[in-house]
Amino acid sequence: MLPDDRKYSKEHEWIQVDGDNGTIGITDFAQKELGDVVYVELPEVGAAVASMEVFGNIESVKAVSELFSPVSGEVVKINDKVVDAPELVNADPHGDAWLIVLKLSDASQLDGLMSAAQYQEYIDKEGKD
Repeated sequence: MLPDDRKYSKEHEWIQVDGDNGTIGITDFAQKELGDVVYVELPEVGAAVASMEVFGNIESVKAVSELFSPVSGEVVKINDKVVDAPELVNADPHGDAWLIVLKLSDASQLDGLMSAAQYQEYIDKEGKD
């Protein structure tokens, strides 16, 4: 079951907003598609990130995938735990394995993202293609 306290992107990232900040991670669907995660590369604190632009990479035993930010903002925190122990992404993608926290520069960008129900419908269709 997807947490419904956040928004989701078609690139399989989620964002949970708290005031001016948004915590970003990848979805359970994404981590299952990736397989065993072995490496996570995140930006530096202070880096500017643009909506739907690459902010890092995640590597699994299968492939290297780019991480896309669902919104624009400035990185105010990174999750060192997933850098040190990338397997956390597989164990708890919607919890302890968050990736970065952004100070949002344009909260209206959240309107272009999906609710949990919309994202579930999206991945259900994607899996059938």
